[in-house]
Amino acid sequence: MDLTHSHPRLSPDRPEKPGVHTWVPYSSKDPCCEPIAHIQAKDLSIAYHGQPALEQVSLEINRGCLTALVGPSGCGKTSFLMSINRLTDLIAGCRVSGTLHLNDMDILSSQVDLLNLRRTVGMIFQKPTLFPFSIRHNLELPLREHGMRDRTRLGHTMEKTLQQVGLWDEVKDRLEHPAQALSGGQQQRLCLARALMLSPDVLLLDEPCSALDPLSSGIVEDLIVSLRDQYTVLIVTHNLAQARRIADHVAFFWSFHGVGRLVEYGTAQSMFDNPKHELTTAYISGARG
Repeated sequence: MDLTHSHPRLSPDRPEKPGVHTWVPYSSKDPCCEPIAHIQAKDLSIAYHGQPALEQVSLEINRGCLTALVGPSGCGKTSFLMSINRLTDLIAGCRVSGTLHLNDMDILSSQVDLLNLRRTVGMIFQKPTLFPFSIRHNLELPLREHGMRDRTRLGHTMEKTLQQVGLWDEVKDRLEHPAQALSGGQQQRLCLARALMLSPDVLLLDEPCSALDPLSSGIVEDLIVSLRDQYTVLIVTHNLAQARRIADHVAFFWSFHGVGRLVEYGTAQSMFDNPKHELTTAYISGARG
């Protein structure tokens, strides 16, 4: 999967090893992505059984940007991510308040079409979550659930999506084989392909590389970068080097007396080179967290 010509920040002199690319610094003259708000949160708070986990988060995620959510464990990053496609609804005792919009859609409204929301906002978890079916069935199932039955269209969409994640040549001759027999990195790419089958606008990635070996992690990271500009991507990561390599924007969260808050939000370049908050400086330098 050659990304040299598909991403404006890849150096043409990059090494040939997967996941070990040399990134060109952002230009101070050009925006890193289209400055149009796609996701807007204002005073967003999340509580579990009455205990606050995240409080008063306000930020705007731009369309087509890759935004990294960083911070220590327990500061609300995954809770924020899950609120965007209302997976928080599935957690007993969880209450979300404030405002959260995807374009003009009020995500927290009781009238929102959850099926449409979750088709528009796909999510990939830390560990691959494949069904105990064949590779083909794993990919066709989401479209069948949304009413597509035409086998020609299903096959075309599946092939196109597998090519997009760099899996087609690896699995085209074993589509009827169990998906769970794939390697960890292949399984994670298949999960991403399954989400892309529904043509989402937003991808939520919760530490998608943390359970993978370094080689597989590099391949998945390259894939995530290749999706930038095509989708709005939010990724939770504890790997600051990864955030610095791939992110357009970074949101830094911290836990204050057990409650997560957004400390700082800005471009990756400004966050890593010139952070405004002393906690951000301490975390990035390794002095805290």
